[in-house]
Amino acid sequence: MRKIKLYLTIVCCVGLFFTTGCYELEQYPSDAVVVDFNNQKQTYEALIGVYQALNQGGTYKGYYSRESISDLGWSNNGWWPSYDKYDIGMGTANAYYGGFSDVWQAQYDGISRANKFIGNVASSTLPAGLLQQYIAEARFLRALYYDNLLMDFGGVPIYDETNSGNASEMLHPRNTAEEVRAFIIKDLDFACQYLPKTRGDSVGLASQGAAYSLRGKVYLYNKQYDLAKADFLQVVNGGYGYTLNSSYADLFRPAGYEKGADNCSEIIFAVEHMGGTSTNYGMHVQFLGNRASYGGCINTNVASRELVNMYECKDGKPYNRDDFFKGISDSALYLSEFDKAGAYVVKYPSQVDKLKAMYAQRDPRMNATIILPYTKYAGWYNNAKMDCEMVLSGDGAYHSYEGNGYVRNAYAQDTYLWRKFVQEYDWNGQITGRDRSPVNWPVIRYADVLLMLAECYNQTGDQSNAVKYINQVRARVGMPGLNSGPSWLIATSQDAVFERIKHERAVEFALEGLRYNDLKRWGQLVEKTNGQKETDIMGRQVGGVKNIDSKYNLWAIPGSEIDINAKLTQNPGW
Repeated sequence: MRKIKLYLTIVCCVGLFFTTGCYELEQYPSDAVVVDFNNQKQTYEALIGVYQALNQGGTYKGYYSRESISDLGWSNNGWWPSYDKYDIGMGTANAYYGGFSDVWQAQYDGISRANKFIGNVASSTLPAGLLQQYIAEARFLRALYYDNLLMDFGGVPIYDETNSGNASEMLHPRNTAEEVRAFIIKDLDFACQYLPKTRGDSVGLASQGAAYSLRGKVYLYNKQYDLAKADFLQVVNGGYGYTLNSSYADLFRPAGYEKGADNCSEIIFAVEHMGGTSTNYGMHVQFLGNRASYGGCINTNVASRELVNMYECKDGKPYNRDDFFKGISDSALYLSEFDKAGAYVVKYPSQVDKLKAMYAQRDPRMNATIILPYTKYAGWYNNAKMDCEMVLSGDGAYHSYEGNGYVRNAYAQDTYLWRKFVQEYDWNGQITGRDRSPVNWPVIRYADVLLMLAECYNQTGDQSNAVKYINQVRARVGMPGLNSGPSWLIATSQDAVFERIKHERAVEFALEGLRYNDLKRWGQLVEKTNGQKETDIMGRQVGGVKNIDSKYNLWAIPGSEIDINAKLTQNPGW
């Protein structure tokens, strides 16, 4: 796989690192080298600097943490706002919460880089076709950054390439949400016209397919279903070669490790990561991994019990505990004991075989997403491979037993731990640190396009076509198609199909950060999250209670930005 090279020296040289309100964009570092935008190599390197803003905690480096503020996951503490979102979930965030300012500044950092690039390259003598492509890439990225701001904050100030970058010109009032959306669409119109149709295996470079996908998403989120449908159909039928990967689990493993498919034909656009280097171009996995993971990770993000219960049985029937374990206690199912006199030898619960049999009869995406009790995990201990097993001790003690082949929660809780994106062994030497995982972050993948297209069809009254695209996603993991058998698979009304779309999105994209915005646009954020208790696998409360009210449909405009720019107005409730 060809990884994008990130030229931070060049980025600094053209002043692309700076964010709104805090810096003069014309103040270059004292050791700056001026970029010659008539030189193709230097121009390309400057463009890569615009891409590099995707790899920050406020953009996509910690995007998985958004699951902890949906109903699918939890955060254990509030130490790292970019990577856990604890204060949002607990309802204790205010306008000066670091998680809000991290996102605001990181997106505007990317926007500033794009604007600087577009403004400088306009007078370049490079071939016209190449210039159009480079500008289209920068405008696609600018649209993506603005769309992230729009979803989180609503209307925000618009700055384009006509702004000099001086601090005095970075004090605009907020534009309306409609104006921001129109600006995004205009950038994507250009990108759809001038981007290359495909980019080979460089899933981190913008393509025409990515532009159509993002524009369709913007239309969908604004309930412009016919326009969104047209864009998604272009992606499906336009000859781009996108397909669902045969293995769901392999999507979240890096190329070069077993059958890792993070750059396969399902990935339409991704943030490309690098591992095995001393540079910080990887994904921070320490907040997802467990104590048996490389580097002894700390799992500040965990999966919810509610998510696990969402995964259907393989025949499509909703999971019901009584169908498998009526009359069997949780302790008999889950709780093991340790012989601590020796090497933490586990004494298995009496019904463990029935528990494993139940897992085998569930939607395969469950095991690919979550480390389930008494299943195997490819761990790493004392710089060597170790096949570990997830065990529940039941006594709440802070056991240290990774070296004996067992997995534990870093907080002595019997909670579900994430498997998706979490390093296995050391990714065949590709990971040398917990902040340098090589697995790419999928911003848009083909399964998302199919389910968004299904939603468009359903919302415009065509349930038959909606079900067709839902079934494509289900078929990839061997789940039965809707309207193909028993009563629990029948969905013909608009409401019934819509519920199936919501379900499919939850289990397909768990930990990919989409659920929070899905709940917001469906008007279900408060309904699904407020009052949710952090419970362990057996339903015992081990943490707090979510307190998410309607004001969280739009985050607070960061107080630090309002302090700098008095023209900014605050969102309701903050």
